[in-house]
Amino acid sequence: MARNYRRTRYGRYTGGPDPLAPPVDLTEALDAIGRDVMAGYSPEQALREYLRRGARGREGFDELARRAAERRRELLQRNNLGGTLREAKKLLDEAVLAERGQLARDVMMDDTDRSFRELLLDNLPQSTPAAITELNTYDWQSTEARQKFEQIKDLLGREMLDQQFAGMKQAMEGATDEDRAAIAEMLRDLNGLLAKHREGTDTPADFAEFMAKHGEHFPENPRDINELIDALAARSAAAQRMLNSMSEEQRQELMELSAQAFGSPELQNLLGELAGSLQGLRPDLDWSGSEEFTGEEGMGLGDGTGAMQDLAELDSLAEQLRNDHTDIDLDAVKRQLGEEAAVSADLLARLDKAMRDSGLLRRHADGSLRLSPQAMRRLGKTLLDDAAQQLASRTGARDSRLTGASGEQTGASRPYEFGDTQSWDVTRTITNALQRTAGTAGTDGPLKIEIGDVEVVETEARTQNAVALLVDTSFSMAAEGRWVPMKQTALALHHLLSTRFRGDELALISFGRMAMSMDIDELTALPPVHEQGTNLHHGLLLAERFFARHPSMQPTLLIVTDGEPTAHLEDWGEAWFNWPTHPETLKKTVTQLDRITRRGTRTTFFRLGHDQGLEHFLNQLADRVGGRVTAPDLGDLGAAVIGEYLNFRDTGW
Repeated sequence: MARNYRRTRYGRYTGGPDPLAPPVDLTEALDAIGRDVMAGYSPEQALREYLRRGARGREGFDELARRAAERRRELLQRNNLGGTLREAKKLLDEAVLAERGQLARDVMMDDTDRSFRELLLDNLPQSTPAAITELNTYDWQSTEARQKFEQIKDLLGREMLDQQFAGMKQAMEGATDEDRAAIAEMLRDLNGLLAKHREGTDTPADFAEFMAKHGEHFPENPRDINELIDALAARSAAAQRMLNSMSEEQRQELMELSAQAFGSPELQNLLGELAGSLQGLRPDLDWSGSEEFTGEEGMGLGDGTGAMQDLAELDSLAEQLRNDHTDIDLDAVKRQLGEEAAVSADLLARLDKAMRDSGLLRRHADGSLRLSPQAMRRLGKTLLDDAAQQLASRTGARDSRLTGASGEQTGASRPYEFGDTQSWDVTRTITNALQRTAGTAGTDGPLKIEIGDVEVVETEARTQNAVALLVDTSFSMAAEGRWVPMKQTALALHHLLSTRFRGDELALISFGRMAMSMDIDELTALPPVHEQGTNLHHGLLLAERFFARHPSMQPTLLIVTDGEPTAHLEDWGEAWFNWPTHPETLKKTVTQLDRITRRGTRTTFFRLGHDQGLEHFLNQLADRVGGRVTAPDLGDLGAAVIGEYLNFRDTGW
């Protein structure tokens, strides 16, 4: 029995955006955008910078724009517009050479006739168009020469058609008189249709009738007359820009040669009428521009017009890639830069849309984009995970303190109460459910646990903590590259307390020329301040107010700084600055630190940089208040601060 086997071939999907493509991963984008926001960019700027740089090993918009500019430069530097004139001259030279050979070989020819012909060939005008015009009535003796001369007219006709209708040069190669007559008829019908449209008397039936008769010449397959005009006008405008780019001498020669197309001026007249109609219908297109081609590779009229269209498309692409990332012509990217570039552009465009639609960026009333609370949580989680990994590398195991347990287990359990976050005691919970249902009819099915059955693991109560994180925002922090690590540290600590240790309170206090209590989103978006001053005194004043609002909590003071105090707050509320550190600033700072210490505050200084004066100063402060000084590397700052907070929390000191 014969079997029919069906063969299946698989290849790259080409039907538009891949319907099976996975959704874009926003994690990398959010991390990169978050870093730029912390460095002082607005979220809108940060998103644009990320898309310009590229994502997941793909080219960014800047690289795609650079490639578009390089492609444009290559077109101009490789080509010139003299291809048609050069090809016509070459065919003319070959025809004359073949004719001279025939005259020399023809022994039967009358010597007077031969001499006359040779004299005519010797005295042909230097201008190619003029020479062709003079030879129009010449009786060629060489069959090869006659064919070469006819090829000139055929070439000119095909080039003129290709200038307006892409691909016509190849389609009309070897065309018969009937083919040329059909083209002429199409041009007459087209001009008539455009005239009716210009007068407003055309109908959809007129367009349908024209396409049914001549649609083979329009591979764009326009759906209506406006799409037909758009396609033809774009090509015609490019052809005019190409002519504008020629030298005056080249344009003159081309105009003279055009009359020779197909041996009849009718084609030139029909095409001229078409160009005039299209310019009148689409005057908004660029009909007057020009380019400077400097290369050695000559292009014919059709190729030159195509090159002008490519240049216009590349200019439009460059504008899209630089500015408008929401409506990029992916087909144009693929045509000009290749399929891989189109894939990169598609990914970036989808990332742009996904970031705006995801809720990670929130549009405010003033129109600006800002990081949403959801974005802040995701950034905080990433930074906290990084800090946890660094802590784990120190101890050899992931720091279990980050689980946020409310205390050490006592070994006992108790009934669940609303709001409990402790783990269930699974054994006691199931036992309670079994005891409750024992002897009850209809208990053969699955065991059902009710809220009254649940018991949780009992833990020792922990002291709640009031944590004040003071971060230096003086100019040196930004100048020395410490701005972003400082913000990342604050965000990681904020995420830890808001998700794992909700019973603790956190104050974020920045201190530069002045100090300020800030929300996490305010601190994250804070741009570098280009003013001098390290007002630790003011920061300590705000920390004391924070501790005073939480008298029952254990106060913890964490100070991140890269400089000695150079400013203090006067009694009337203004900052007083002096460099180097003034004794009055030092006195006020130390006095305020002493006041905070009397509350039982645990204090740690995180020294950034290698300034010996700062090291000596902080060591003295730490010794005075029984605190500690640590000098982490920038990449380890987050882990150092979080580790110190956890140590205080676990040990009570």
